[in-house]
Amino acid sequence: MGLTVTEKVLSTHIGEGRLARGEEIGLKVDQCLTQDSTGTMAWLQFESLRLPKVKCELAVSYVDHTSLAFKGESADDHLFLQTVARRFGAWYSKPGNGVCHQVHYERFAVPGKTLLGSDSHTPTSSALGMIAIGAGGADVAVAMGGGYFFMKVPRIVRVNLIGKLQWGVSAKDIVLDVIRQLTVKGGVGCILEYAGSGVDTLTVPQRATITNMGAETGATTSIFPSDGVTRDFLRRQGREQDWTPLAADPDAVYDRELTVDLDALEPLVAMPGSPDNIKTISSVEGFEIQQVYIGSCTNGSHHDLSRGAAMLQGRHVSPDIECILSPGSRQVEQHLLGDGSYASYVDAGFRMVEPGCHACIGMGYVPGYQHHSVRTVNRNWFGRGGSSDARLILASVETAIASALAGKLADPRKLEPVDPGDAYESGYLVDDSMLIQPLDAADAARVEIRRAPNIQPIRPQTAPPDVLRGEVILKVGDGISTDDILPAGGLTQHLRSNLPEIAKFTYHYIDKGFARRALEKGGGFIIGGENYGQGSSREHAAMAPWQLDVSAVLAKSFARIHRANLVNAGVVPLITDTDAIEFGDVLEIDITQLELGEWKAQNVTRNQPFSVRADLTGRDREILRCGGLLAYTRKMHS
Repeated sequence: MGLTVTEKVLSTHIGEGRLARGEEIGLKVDQCLTQDSTGTMAWLQFESLRLPKVKCELAVSYVDHTSLAFKGESADDHLFLQTVARRFGAWYSKPGNGVCHQVHYERFAVPGKTLLGSDSHTPTSSALGMIAIGAGGADVAVAMGGGYFFMKVPRIVRVNLIGKLQWGVSAKDIVLDVIRQLTVKGGVGCILEYAGSGVDTLTVPQRATITNMGAETGATTSIFPSDGVTRDFLRRQGREQDWTPLAADPDAVYDRELTVDLDALEPLVAMPGSPDNIKTISSVEGFEIQQVYIGSCTNGSHHDLSRGAAMLQGRHVSPDIECILSPGSRQVEQHLLGDGSYASYVDAGFRMVEPGCHACIGMGYVPGYQHHSVRTVNRNWFGRGGSSDARLILASVETAIASALAGKLADPRKLEPVDPGDAYESGYLVDDSMLIQPLDAADAARVEIRRAPNIQPIRPQTAPPDVLRGEVILKVGDGISTDDILPAGGLTQHLRSNLPEIAKFTYHYIDKGFARRALEKGGGFIIGGENYGQGSSREHAAMAPWQLDVSAVLAKSFARIHRANLVNAGVVPLITDTDAIEFGDVLEIDITQLELGEWKAQNVTRNQPFSVRADLTGRDREILRCGGLLAYTRKMHS
């Protein structure tokens, strides 16, 4: 039986376990990335391992989420990240160099390698045929220290692309269609592997859009083969030596298959509330909007933005709305300047901002009360974009440009086709001056790590009692995202290296009294619904409840990364039917029975036993017994 692309990469990186569906493996990690939103915590955790330098082949510390430094604490974080990277042998990507995912696939991604990043959209680099996975900062810290990343071998879903995209339809519409078919939880426990004749028609930036936003299905990652298109992209980047061919065997076996017919696909949008609230543009055309934002790691490539510029030639955006553009990387920005596309945006009335995350996470350009913003980003839950009152609509660059011109949702197919050409066929503009290379060991040892008062150490993790007893201090419903648990944006972004302070904003949008109540009660339990913790790899959404002494979260199901982050933080994730448990109930849970898989807990208030289930590996249970991953790692190396 032949192998899939996924199996070929995984099989060469197994350090522990065996390649069998559902079994746990320890994955050797070649590359790691962090960013400034999650990176300060990841590097603080790496420091706790007391290693002299990173042990993976390559590590990069990026600054992209708070690159504009709206608060001085963010600038403090940047200096910490720069000096800690230089001390421990990592690259450092300076503010303004671009979004980590865009820069990484341009300058570092290698077919056949593995990448672990402290950001849920790390799978972007899988566009080049590598296994790139988003994880919590603690997992990345361990991987930077040479440890394995532990995961269950996922099911592999073949996404069969047939046909060719028509004018006005883009890679964003492909991935929106995949999300429409799978929903935001249909990819959990899976890797989406793209195949079929349609793959050959897609550039690497188009593939990157698809692998980036595949994270919204809950999938572990998405992956494309490494082919001639991949080789040409690496040639243009001056990295052709990194190319290796990688394709599935003809007799490879998949667990499931779904198909996207590119010929029949039409422009799609995700209306506010969820990335799977998907409509055809024809069904919502004319919908009133107040803002258009183009860029981000999903659609910040030159491939996308040059098309948008060509559509704007000789036109001006509607005077009724504001329009913003942020390139995905400095290389993209230089390309736009070089071929005249940048001027086209400025002349058409766009506001320009340096490469970075910015509006996607609510750092600037926050929409007003119930304002509708068309964005080429990847997430649109309420609370995303810096305000729970904003209403975000996800769309392709083509749809966003058509809408910017019309001042309302518009179908790009009604504009005449344009072809921006290929100004960089001979090679891209490669300028790595904002990427600071690692120092040699002698120079690195002399670097002083700069840490301001806002950068606080993590309190020690301690073993829990055998029986968890406490009150239900919050009950929430289905689809709770990490933005719900701990908001992004200007409210908290400057506090990412100060857990006691950022914890005060836990569940800020849903229940502003939660943090105070948790402290008054001495912790307790959170009750959730389906797909609890969907979205970002933001481990602060697990560590902040831990800081408030939440000992367990009980839900009907968990998103992959958040569940792992809870375990790493020492917070027990338990699966149960939560309908009969109410706010204020006192629960007793005997966690000595974790090995049983399923056992009885007690609702003391109602004098009722109820079943709980722990979908945990043996390693997970040991981590929880120690009180968290850092305590477990120290124990294993003591």
